[in-house]
Amino acid sequence: MIRAAVGSLLVSVLVVTSSSARRAPETIYPNDHTKAAGKLANGVLDVALETRLGTWQPDGPGGVALDSIWAFAEVGKPATTPGPMIRVPVGTSVRGTVHNTLNHPLTVFGLGKRRGFGDSTIIAPGATTQFAFTADKPGTFMYLARTHIDTLDARDPSEQQLGGAIIVDRPNAPPDRVFGIMWHVATDMKSANGAGPSSMTINGRSWPHTERLSYTQGDSIHWRVINFTESDHPMHLHGFFFRVNSRSDGVVDTLYTPAQQRMAVTETVLPFQAVELAWKAERPGNWVFHCHYAIHVSDMVTLDTKNGVLHVAEQAHHQSNAPHQMYGLVMGITVAPKGPQPVPSAPDREIRIEQRERANGYGKQPAMSFVVTKGGSAGDTASMPIPAPTLVLERGKRVAVTIVNRSSQNAAVHWHGIEIESYPDGVPGWSGAGSQILPSIAPNDSLTVRWTPPRAGSFMYHSHFNEPRQMGDGLYGPIIVLEPGAKYDPETDRTFFFGTAGYIESFAKDEPKVLLNGSVDPPPMELKANKTYRFRFFNLAGDNATLVALNRDGKPVEWKAVAKDGYPLPPSQATMRPAKLLFDPGEIYDFEFTPTQPGKMTFGFAPRAKKPKYVEVPVTVR
Repeated sequence: MIRAAVGSLLVSVLVVTSSSARRAPETIYPNDHTKAAGKLANGVLDVALETRLGTWQPDGPGGVALDSIWAFAEVGKPATTPGPMIRVPVGTSVRGTVHNTLNHPLTVFGLGKRRGFGDSTIIAPGATTQFAFTADKPGTFMYLARTHIDTLDARDPSEQQLGGAIIVDRPNAPPDRVFGIMWHVATDMKSANGAGPSSMTINGRSWPHTERLSYTQGDSIHWRVINFTESDHPMHLHGFFFRVNSRSDGVVDTLYTPAQQRMAVTETVLPFQAVELAWKAERPGNWVFHCHYAIHVSDMVTLDTKNGVLHVAEQAHHQSNAPHQMYGLVMGITVAPKGPQPVPSAPDREIRIEQRERANGYGKQPAMSFVVTKGGSAGDTASMPIPAPTLVLERGKRVAVTIVNRSSQNAAVHWHGIEIESYPDGVPGWSGAGSQILPSIAPNDSLTVRWTPPRAGSFMYHSHFNEPRQMGDGLYGPIIVLEPGAKYDPETDRTFFFGTAGYIESFAKDEPKVLLNGSVDPPPMELKANKTYRFRFFNLAGDNATLVALNRDGKPVEWKAVAKDGYPLPPSQATMRPAKLLFDPGEIYDFEFTPTQPGKMTFGFAPRAKKPKYVEVPVTVR
């Protein structure tokens, strides 16, 4: 969803310069956000910014170049994307100028006294404007610009790098890293995928050229993630839970109290907003932090394409098990071991999963499925359940999972949300450490991985190879981890898994329909009055958020929030609330619901839209 930034204009002083001619294009460099702009002295920061026209290479010096890109620079220094970071202690007075080198007006948001997107100023071609504000509240903010006197909605690709971070540090805050999500998104409906040259970046680079983050086991890590784009991004961390410390809407930063904080493995960062996260590097190995919109880590967002088709010759420019490639919004993390490592116990249980494929499952697209077989045999070779069978596991009981690839594509499985060792985590060509790196599984081959679920809760397993196509075609399933001795009752423990009927081939075509438990038209549900049910919601429905509502007489009933991503909510958040949910791919939610009287209800779901069209499932309470 694109957030429209509409507001009154800030009256500013324009100082017209002697020339409005454009400068010759220059190189636009990535900004790792480790250095602050300007000069800070005696509680005052002085900073001078200007626009520059340049050439940007999201895939590094050896990659394809994007020309005629506008970006911000500190006067006298190179242009960067994101733009120069304004970082000051709380209470600092910030004074600065912005020089517009464009040959048409520039609208700048976020540098006025009120800041935010309703606080903007227009700078004439060749002119310079002054700005000043007091950084009186700590938090994560931003400044942005566009080359039209308009809102921030749907900026042109040439101006999508016009933004920078404003960080106001609270006293005694721990050191942190700042990550800015940017994109260059162009449409070309004549190309094979409906897109022109497109790239998505973190701190100015696209995977596998993003910065490698290095930590040591036991480190406490603090991040600020800023979304400078018009799309939301559900950001997912492999192998660890993080604590959500604050959210910023670009105007107000809400620093959570301990009672308001919660844990997650996927957190959605809305357009022109930011989050502050903290986590502990408890286990060594290689990990990733990435957007869970599959398109945002696919070859649709690499410049190594021509007319929407990936250049085979460019595969060598990227690392990771060819022909699988990740691109876009991915950060690689390496945690070095410290001290003796625990010796894993022998597996308590063996599980065999087959990856299967059937031609023309969704029109001309195949259907794919994970099948859990028994006794090491192939079982029913025609079975293609979507979603895959629920893996019901016990906390602390180690499993050995053998994945057998019966499909025509390479295979890899990620155990989403489960805190396990790096090697079995499921990212081929990356998971593991040193020479022990997880390979993808070739057709008609197999691989066994071993891991122990350390926490009871709701998790999922899904493909981590050619993710848009394989997840879109059905390679996903739920995992329910129970406490030792607990029993699983599918009558009261209900799973709602959202996927899509195929994958997006082109932005010029309609998006696939949303599936609930593998169906576009799910069967009616029956519940019993005064019985408590646990509803577990899993989302892998393409590249859009999903709306859910449980209604009686057209109004939401109430349910109790229980957990996010398998982690129990704190008491202050485990509350009764209206039974409606908006959640992104990669997110998992648990609710408890007790119908108090017989009657009729409806369970509705729909992809997010201005006017959503709900699929309504009849619910009868007896």
